[in-house]
Amino acid sequence: MMTERAPVDPHPLTSKEMATRVAVDIPEGWYVNLGIGIPTLIADQMPSDREVIFHSENGILGMGPVPRPELVDPWLINAGKQHITLRAGGSFFHHAESFAMIRGGHLDLSVLGAFEVAENGDVANWATLEKDTALGVGGAMDLATGAKRLWIVMEHTTKDGRPRLVRRCSYPLTALGTVKRVYTNLAVLEVVPQGFAVTEMIPGMTLDSLQSRTEAKLVPPS
Repeated sequence: MMTERAPVDPHPLTSKEMATRVAVDIPEGWYVNLGIGIPTLIADQMPSDREVIFHSENGILGMGPVPRPELVDPWLINAGKQHITLRAGGSFFHHAESFAMIRGGHLDLSVLGAFEVAENGDVANWATLEKDTALGVGGAMDLATGAKRLWIVMEHTTKDGRPRLVRRCSYPLTALGTVKRVYTNLAVLEVVPQGFAVTEMIPGMTLDSLQSRTEAKLVPPS
C-alpha cells in the first residue's frame, strides 16, 4: 500500500548557499565583477576546475577567495575592504583603468546586491537614510549599466517581511531596466516582459507561497 509523502518544509538558503547557487551558473571564461555583501562570497564558492576571472572596481583582475588568517596580506583588499587573494596571472591597475573596463563593456557579468528589484528590471541598491548600510551608490551605477548583463543576489524579503521584488522601486534607483536575473534565498527568477519568471524554487516552496512574499506578479514555471 502506497502512502503519501509528507510535504517538505521550505528552508531558505543561507548566504553561502545563495553564493554557491550563483557560482554554478557562471560560465567558463567570463569576466565578472562582484559587488559588496553576498556577491563577494561567490569567489569562495567557484568550482576549482572552472576558470572565471573576477574583477574588483578598486583595480584588481584575477581576484581569488578569502585567504586563510595566516596568509592575509593587509594591502590586498577588494572594493568592500575585505581581504582577498590573487590568482595566478592576476593583476593590479589604476582605479581609472578599472572603470574604463566597466564603462567600456568588457565585463561579461556584474553581480550586485540590492534593496529592491522592480518587475521591469529597475534596481535600487543604495539609500540616503542613516539607518541603511549602503549610504552611497559608489560604482554600482557604472556596473549596472556597463557590464553585458546584471544579476542580483539578495534576500527575498526584508527582515520584517516586506517584499523586495516589487512593481516599482521605492528606494533611489541605481539603474533602469538592466537586471536580467535575480537569485534569492527562496527562488531564481528571470526578468521577462511579463514580469518575474520563476525558473527555480527551493524544496517545499510553492508558487502561491512565493507570490505571497512578492509584490510583483510572478510568471509560473513553463
